Amino acid sequence: MDLSVDVGPLRLRNPVLAASGTLGYGVEFSEFFDLTRLGGIVAKGLTRHPQRGNPAPRLVETASGMLNAVGLDNAGVDAFLAEKLPALRRFGTAIIANISGHTVDEYAEMAVLLAAATGLAAIEVNVSCPNIREGGIAFGASAERITEITRLVRQAAPRHPVLVKLSPNVTDIVAMAAAAQEGGAHAVCIANTWLGMAIDAERRRPALANVTGGLSGPAIKPLALRMVWQVHRALPELPIIGLGGIMSGVDAAEYLLAGATAVAVGTASLVDPSAAGRVIDGLERYCLRHGVRAARDLTGALEIT
Repeated sequence: MDLSVDVGPLRLRNPVLAASGTLGYGVEFSEFFDLTRLGGIVAKGLTRHPQRGNPAPRLVETASGMLNAVGLDNAGVDAFLAEKLPALRRFGTAIIANISGHTVDEYAEMAVLLAAATGLAAIEVNVSCPNIREGGIAFGASAERITEITRLVRQAAPRHPVLVKLSPNVTDIVAMAAAAQEGGAHAVCIANTWLGMAIDAERRRPALANVTGGLSGPAIKPLALRMVWQVHRALPELPIIGLGGIMSGVDAAEYLLAGATAVAVGTASLVDPSAAGRVIDGLERYCLRHGVRAARDLTGALEIT
């Protein structure tokens, strides 16, 4: 059974990644789970400088999901390169840095620093953060900005695969994926969290201190699956990493059938640190049960009559 896949120029031993933010920087979970089994680890989101997150409460459970408003609490790209990346390299799996800029220039600055690092497999560009120079509108809501940022990161890190993590909070996900492709993205990640809200009716207050947060978990899987399918149908040559509510190997298979080349496991890892391993095992069982010799053969194999 061959589980290896190619996400553009990025070769993965299997199509299951740990999504950004849910395994911290990765090292923290090594005592609970054999990280060498993963296709790759997308490290916790990085900003140009250290950043404190939002005040608590920052997480709240919802029906079939979770809302988070952590706010990109991180040590900054310099600390990641000096302390976290060297520790991650020993696991021998693909390490992917996730970057978020407050300005277009910050994306390019971080890409330059990451491009000089040893042992980094790829760069994931999170375009869901607000553009402080344009009134706080998320970069991911503008096709023009997605193309601009992607092109700058590609120029700053020409030897690294560039993956663009798209926001689902848009009217046309295909247009945003096409914008990333125009900028030179090797793949797109679909999708980030949906903007949501929870209310504590007894206290008549928002459940999150930030009022709103990003919804993840099984509740969003049908929505993310639809987006993966739409983008693959419109842009079949563009590799997709699917994420949103993946709890089992069958969930992963559904994303591959819809058009994804690989998947990322996020919220499930907060419930069970070994969840990604279960997804890998379950996907292999699914392939064996259906006579699929290679995981890559599932991509886009959805039959619509």
